[in-house]
Formats: sequence, structure tokens, C-alpha cells
Amino acid sequence: MTAIANDFQQTQVATQHSNSLGSPRAQALLDAARSLGPVLESRLHLCSNNRQIPEATIADFHNAGFFKILQSNEYGGYEMDPQVFYAVLLEIAKTCMSSAWVLAVIGVHNWQMNLFDEPASAEVWGEDSSVLISSSYAPVGKVTPTEGGFKLSGRWSFSSGCEHCDWVFLGAVVPTEDAPWDMLNYRTFLLPQEDYKIVDNWDVVGLKGTGSHDIVVNDAFVPEHRTHHMVEDDSGRKFMHKAPLYRLPFMQVFARAVSTPALGAIEGALDAYIDVAQSRLAGPIAMKDDPNAKRLAAEVDDAIASMKNRLFSSFDHLMDCARQGQVVGQKDRARYRYSTSVVADRCVALSSRMLKSAGSSGIRNDSHLLKLHLDILASQAHIANVSDPFSVNLGGMLFGLDSTDPGL
Repeated sequence: MTAIANDFQQTQVATQHSNSLGSPRAQALLDAARSLGPVLESRLHLCSNNRQIPEATIADFHNAGFFKILQSNEYGGYEMDPQVFYAVLLEIAKTCMSSAWVLAVIGVHNWQMNLFDEPASAEVWGEDSSVLISSSYAPVGKVTPTEGGFKLSGRWSFSSGCEHCDWVFLGAVVPTEDAPWDMLNYRTFLLPQEDYKIVDNWDVVGLKGTGSHDIVVNDAFVPEHRTHHMVEDDSGRKFMHKAPLYRLPFMQVFARAVSTPALGAIEGALDAYIDVAQSRLAGPIAMKDDPNAKRLAAEVDDAIASMKNRLFSSFDHLMDCARQGQVVGQKDRARYRYSTSVVADRCVALSSRMLKSAGSSGIRNDSHLLKLHLDILASQAHIANVSDPFSVNLGGMLFGLDSTDPGL
């Protein structure tokens, strides 16, 4: 880590969000994430070539307690503020964004399990609380209501880390007599490994190590208690008997999980850019003496600080409301969703500028700057990181119109 990045991290921990990031456990988790940097770096080639993060990395995440951060105390989890989870992701993504992405997506599922009826958690974790869950939330499944639950069939793409998991969350819309397809009837369906098949088809330009293969289901029975009807509890009031952590709106928590790795990766890219500047010539002068290179480094550093502050301040507000039993206003939710979705856009733009400034050194296949750029670029494909509809929705609400975002 560069001196600049280290100074910023120390300032972040020392002066902000002390309630969540300043606890001994949070500090231990962050220290563990930082210490994994060299280990993850040594596995980058293996991760990319195998198209999945190594089992050893999953074991390291288990041993460090990363999957427990958002898991309930009842099943051995830590029930910590999401700020801690996101801070760990930032550290991991500096070195390996694929590893951070898998940790983000799978780790946040341990939070969502608390939105299901209790028997679902007992089925997943009753015998082994370290069991992991992958997902694919696109509403592409075919659902047939039946006695006690539903029959589910379909094919879902982009189930990150699925080869490390024993269960999966899948999205589908439950048809009704009045509305054969209405997103207000969207549910997440929880299925065990024996009810689905993984189709190995992950071949992409970035986030190569996430192993985000397809999932195929053929007429599997899913009992009612293994479904989560998101609209029913978007205010959090359904879970007032639970810890404040589990009263947060689903999309606020999940969307941040798939944007934060890009923010960590751009910080790693800045470190790589600074390293290049130490030895590269920019025409007749050293790159580190080039005013344009200096200006760009300053702009990227400031943009990172701004996006981090937005991330942490948003969740300060969300958690304050959850602790006080208050419902977060729709306009604030819209603001946070937009600021979350635009992170990948901003990081791609900043990374592109650093690649151009780094010259020929940035286009070699062994360039860490290039690898992180391609990973950030790939993260833009996730629907939660497609910012246009969220900007249009927020702008409309600022103009006095109703929200058009069903997941808000």
C-alpha cells in the first residue's frame, strides 16, 4: 500500500464511523484483510486461469471471519454494521477484485437469510453454519404455485462463486390470476445443491475469477418458507424484533456489495499508477515530475475519498434510522441507489485516464493496472451498477414525481 493510501485509511478509521470501524473486532477484520494482500497477489494467475477463486482463498475468508460479519449471532455470526463488511471488501479488492466480488456477493447472502422465515436458516445452517449460498436474482424463472409452496424451473446466469456453495438464491415472479407477471410479486427462491445444476460457461474479459456460471433448475419444489417476498418488508418493519442490521432495505445493502469492489479496485489501480510513475519517463522528464501525471493522481485520490465518504455517510444514516425504528425516506433511498450505481462508471473513467497516462506499460498483459481496469469494466455489466435508470428515477423524484424503481 502506498503512503498516500495508508495515510487515508488511517484517517478514515481514526476520525470517521468509530462506532463500527473502531471496535477491536472490526480492526482485527481489517488487519486480516490487509494481511491477505500478498497472498491474493500470489494467486492472481491461478484465480484468472481457473476462472474461480481458489479454495484456499475461500478458506482464508472463513478463517478470518469475513463470512460472519453480516451473519446472525444465532448461527455464530458477528451481526456487525455493514460498514465493516464494505471496509473489508475495499481492502481485498485493491489486490484481487474477483476475490472481493465473490466475498461481497456470497457474504451479503448471510445477511439476506435473516429476511426469510426462520426454518429456512435452520435448513441451511442447522448442522454447519459455514455453509455458503450463491445467487442469480434475475426474474427469469417459471413459477407454478402448488400446495405448500411452488414449483420452479428455468436457467439463470451469473451465479458468482457458485462452485463454492451448497445453496442458491434464484429470482422469479409468482404469477397471480390478476397479474401473470408483476414485479411486485417478485420473490427470491432458496434451493439446495441437489435441486439445481451448474453449467460451466464463464468466459469473460474481466472478473475472470468469479466463476459466475449458469444455474439450471427443472421443476424443483420450493416450500413457502424458502422464499423471500421483497416488497413485503422493504420498510424493515417486518423485522423490528431483530437486530437493526436486518431492518435495512434489501437493495441498499445488496447494491453496495456489488459496487464497493470497484471502489477498492480503483484504489489499488491508483497504487499501481503511482508505482509506474516512479520509474517511467514521460517524454524528456520522469513521470513523477510530470504536472499532468501529478494532477491526475490528485484527482483520482480525491474522487476515491469522495466516493468512500458517500458510502459510509449513507450507511451511517441508514443504520441510525434502523436503530431508531424509522423508515428511510424514498428520496434518500433514491439518492443512495444512484450514488451506489454510479461508482463503477466513475471508476472506469478514472482507470481509463490512468491507463492512458501510464503509456505502453499499461497495455502489457502482466499490468496490474490493466487487470484492475478490466475487472472494473466488467462490474458495469451488473444491473445494480447500470446507473441510467437510477439517475432518471432520482431526477424525477427531485421534480416531484413518484418513484419508478420497484426495488427502492
